[in-house]
Amino acid sequence: MELPASTVTDIQQSKFDDSKAYVAQEDEGQAFFDDGREIELLHFVYSHSDIANIRGNPARVLQAVDEYARTKKYLMNVGDDKGRIVAELIADVKPQTMVELGGYVGYSALLFGDAVRKAGGKRYFSLERNPEFAAVIMSLVDLAGLSDVVKVIVGPSADSIRRLHADGVLKSIDLMFLDHYKPAYTTDLKLCEHLQLVTPGTVLAADNVIKPGNPPYLRYVRSSVEEKHEQYERGETNGESDSGFGNRTKNQYRAREGEEKLSTEVKGNPNLRYESKLVDSFEPTGVPPGWSGDNAVRRGRKVVKYITPTDETKERAKSVGKQRRDYDMV
Repeated sequence: MELPASTVTDIQQSKFDDSKAYVAQEDEGQAFFDDGREIELLHFVYSHSDIANIRGNPARVLQAVDEYARTKKYLMNVGDDKGRIVAELIADVKPQTMVELGGYVGYSALLFGDAVRKAGGKRYFSLERNPEFAAVIMSLVDLAGLSDVVKVIVGPSADSIRRLHADGVLKSIDLMFLDHYKPAYTTDLKLCEHLQLVTPGTVLAADNVIKPGNPPYLRYVRSSVEEKHEQYERGETNGESDSGFGNRTKNQYRAREGEEKLSTEVKGNPNLRYESKLVDSFEPTGVPPGWSGDNAVRRGRKVVKYITPTDETKERAKSVGKQRRDYDMV
C-alpha cells in the first residue's frame, strides 16, 4: 500500500498476556544489563533439565531464554510480541540477506535467523559491539543449530558495516532490524544508504522509536526529499549527535565500551523517502512501546522488493532532480 510521506498508520495490538511477562526492568540508576546476568543466562540454559530437547531447536532455546527472564532477571530482548511481528514481516519479505544492528544475548538472532532460514534466506548478520554479548549469541546460535545461517560480527556497528561491505561479504540488505545504540540509528542508516546497501525495496524495522524514543530517526525517515536537499544546501551536516536523548539512553554503554563514535560524515542518500507505519506492541515486561519499519521505494514509482534499480530508473531519478521515495513501515 502506497502512503504519502506524512501519513502514519497506527496498528493496535491485542491485550498483553501477563503470564508471559518478564521480571520488571530495574529502576533508573540501577544496572539492567552487563552486570553478569548475560553469562548467568548461559549457565541457566546449558544446565536446564530439558537441555537434550533444547539442542538443535531454536524455539526451545528461546523458551529457555524467556524462562530465565520471567523467573530470574530482566533481559532487554525484543520479546515474543514484537518478535512475532518481525517474524511475520520476514515471512512476507523473504529476505535473502538480513542484518540486525544490536544483538545483545541473541534473542532476535535466534527468532529472526530461524525465520529467515524458513523463508528460504541465506544469511542473517548479527552485529554486536560487546564481545561478551557476541560470545553469548554465538553459543546460543550454535546450541539452536543456526550457525549455517546466523553470522555474528563483533565491533562497533558502523565499522562492521564498512568492513563487511569492503570485503564484499555484504552487498545488499533486504531487511534490516535496528535495535542498538539509539543515536546510531540514523547515522548507520545513512551509512547503509551511502554504501548502497539500503536501496529501493529494502525493508527496515526499528525498535524503541517511541519508548525510550528516537526523534532523530523518525525525523529523518519522515523527511521529504526536498527537505533533505534543503538541509544539505544550507551546509548542515548529515549526521546526528546524541542530543535529544535521555542520559540513560546516551550513556548506557559508556562505562564498558567507551563513547560511541557516530558516522556523521556521510550524507546517505537524500533521494530516498520513507513511508511510515507505526505498530503498537508490548515490551516483554508488558509495557506498550512502539516500533518502526521502513521499505524504500523510488519517487513516483514503487519498486518491487528485490529488484535492483535499472539504468532506466536511475535516469528517471536524475530527470526529477534525483528524487526518490522511501517507504517507512513501523
